[in-house]
Amino acid sequence: MHIHPLITDSESLAALCKRLSTASFVAVDTEFMRENTYWPDLCLIQIGDQFEAAAIDPKAEGLDLTPLLDLLVNNDEVLKVFHAGGQDIEIIHNLTGKTPYPLFDTQVAAMALGLGEQVGYSNLVESLLNERLDKGARFTDWGRRPLDKRQIDYAIGDVTYLAGLFPKMLERLKKTGRGAWLNQEMERLADPANYCVDPDQAWKRIRMPSRKAEVLGRLKAVAAWREKEARGKNLPRGRIMKDETLADIASHPPKSQDALANVRGLSPTWKSNDIGARLMQAIADARELPADEMPPKEERMPGLGKEGALVADLLKLLLKIRSRESNVAARLIAKSEELEALAAGKRNGLSILEGWRFDEFGRDALDLVEGRLAFAIKKGRLAMTRTEAAE
Repeated sequence: MHIHPLITDSESLAALCKRLSTASFVAVDTEFMRENTYWPDLCLIQIGDQFEAAAIDPKAEGLDLTPLLDLLVNNDEVLKVFHAGGQDIEIIHNLTGKTPYPLFDTQVAAMALGLGEQVGYSNLVESLLNERLDKGARFTDWGRRPLDKRQIDYAIGDVTYLAGLFPKMLERLKKTGRGAWLNQEMERLADPANYCVDPDQAWKRIRMPSRKAEVLGRLKAVAAWREKEARGKNLPRGRIMKDETLADIASHPPKSQDALANVRGLSPTWKSNDIGARLMQAIADARELPADEMPPKEERMPGLGKEGALVADLLKLLLKIRSRESNVAARLIAKSEELEALAAGKRNGLSILEGWRFDEFGRDALDLVEGRLAFAIKKGRLAMTRTEAAE
């Protein structure tokens, strides 16, 4: 594989992207910093196929990223391959308003191949390529310039190995017939809605036990205010105000700006500074949450008392057995909350009762809950057996 020098000029980037635009797939990775900012600070982009790879410096003066972004979000003929790519995709969405499509995530694929619940990249490389990654530059300061050779070599390795992993994983998926299983997961990853943060929807991420329209209206208003403040200052939300403080203010709004000095989690200076004034205005402008925006009441699971909890435990045991037998990560098959819902009597809207998950696990799970399946010990191994009720 040909490794290009660090790309810092538009002409070299355009030429690379033109060649890669005819590839069957490209491996993609990014390096970024976000500890102290609201928006991820993109510091490096790595891309390559089976024949060439390069690192691109998005901070290089005058560099036009348009050809690269077009390749990632406007070329549907080239598959984009990531590993645990959620944050990489978020960055691309921030730059373009779109997500890479079509895409393939090797971490998700690894679960379908029974390689682990959330297998790390280095473990995957060692397992399938028999190569050991140099992790020395993993926690480096990617925003510092100039980047040194070790940093660039480390970053390039992420896509060169990824370009080697993908064909091997694709072949295994074809042999096992599990490629179609991943379609739903990849569609979910590619959904732009996952990466859009509407300030007016920010309140939904904050835990609030109250269902009073007045309280939830304030929560919505203050959460939207915080989101806009964080964006405007390019600071993490928690640097503006912690979730707990926000929820407390929604429940017990201060009567005046002076009272902000007594709010736990806020500096005494809020009683007289501009940000405190803006917060008080947001509280004053808050309105009761409309009925059509009220969150649904938590569905009470009928029967999930002590007996229901035991049934849920049996379902988790069944999941372990089926995961072992099929060599598929349990996490990809079912979530604990779905098992509890099934144990409590819910049947609609559960992914384990649809598609491949039903064939692999859901059918037996339903039979277990409804008395047509039971546990047994056969030749010293835990197994499932049909009951008389099933006959």
